[in-house]
Amino acid sequence: MDGTLDHTMIRVSDLEESLDWYQTHLEYEEKDRFEGDGFTIVYLGPEDMHEDGAMLEITHNEGEEPEVGDAWGHIAVRVPDGELEDYYQQLLDEGVDDYRDPESCGGDYAFVKDPDGHEIEIVQRDPDEGVLWSIDHTMIRVEDADEALGFWTRKFEYDEVGRWEADSFANYFVEPRDAPDEAMSVELTYNYDGRSYDMGDAWGHLCVRVDDLQEDWEALLEREAPDYRDPESNDNMYAFTKDQDGHEIELIERDLEADSLFPF
Repeated sequence: MDGTLDHTMIRVSDLEESLDWYQTHLEYEEKDRFEGDGFTIVYLGPEDMHEDGAMLEITHNEGEEPEVGDAWGHIAVRVPDGELEDYYQQLLDEGVDDYRDPESCGGDYAFVKDPDGHEIEIVQRDPDEGVLWSIDHTMIRVEDADEALGFWTRKFEYDEVGRWEADSFANYFVEPRDAPDEAMSVELTYNYDGRSYDMGDAWGHLCVRVDDLQEDWEALLEREAPDYRDPESNDNMYAFTKDQDGHEIELIERDLEADSLFPF
């Protein structure tokens, strides 16, 4: 199984407003687009993103107003070390709302929100670890840390590459074995108070690249991953499973040299 995190999908209420926001403030470019019956899908990412970097998939369903739940936390994007305050101020100067500034986050990171309320963390990284504004990680909240770590390490053969444990919560970072620095990680946030979470519909899924869709799907089933939407039900173009908390995970074979990123 390849295991590279290909993209994170979010749903938006106004496609043009969202595209303008990401293209203006994060300097994303449109990588591909698919117009369906009543919906549009657009892939976005930095112009010079690494081939193993993750894209942002924006989905717009006509006439729907997505609701942001709390089972999904945020995506994090990269700026160079030592330049967090400069880039945060740049966003404010461009009209982005002041949500959580660097000072309120100990000078280590900051947060803004897109037009639909999706939270975007700004983290500092060595420029060799990914181009400006590239996606560093996606954070999801889990109800049992042991189950969540077991899911990613057993089902997808991911490694735990970092953790931070506080008095009331812990963060665990997982990613494919031997993943390049430019690749996206998954941040698992576990709150110790036993709370449950609302999935909402403003976040859609994480997507993992696989080498052979049918073969890797069968391997996941052998590892007791949920049989949510199998390849056959999706014309053998992609498939979906879910983690222990219900976060959807898409599986896809990706030909990076194809004219279109979409397998359909």
